[in-house]
Amino acid sequence: MDETPAVGAVMNGAPYSVGEEETVLMAWEVMERSGQGHLPVVRQDGCCAGVLERAELAVACAGPAVTLSARKVRDLVRGRRTVTVHPEESTLRAATVMTEEHLDALPVTDPHGRLTGLLTAQDYVAVAAGVPVHAGPGREAWHARAALPGLPPRRSRREPGIPLP
Repeated sequence: MDETPAVGAVMNGAPYSVGEEETVLMAWEVMERSGQGHLPVVRQDGCCAGVLERAELAVACAGPAVTLSARKVRDLVRGRRTVTVHPEESTLRAATVMTEEHLDALPVTDPHGRLTGLLTAQDYVAVAAGVPVHAGPGREAWHARAALPGLPPRRSRREPGIPLP
């Protein structure tokens, strides 16, 4: 029987994340610039407080701008049960957890609960297709031009989607 790879071999080991004290607007900016569909939220001690999905964050950003600058990310993840896996666990176990919990992304933590990576459904698809998802040409060049350290600049062209007036 084939052995499934460990989570650590498949996960994104360097996902962008935000602190729980950041504003909702900053979280949206990080998500937009990073291109991630899921954004881990970490506490001051580095432990994972939860994961925000793009749609969830978009809904939170639909409020008046005045309130968004005061709204903190912790308000979105407060009271949430955060399910995690460890890098040495099998991807089969992680897939089972994701399926049972109805999750598209799963934070990967060390034994102390500190975020070490993020495993997404997209990672599974890439592995099944034999396509590397966390490496690629030009990634370093994007970082070199970033207005915020470590983040690529805003997308210069409009992505396909809902047309705006």
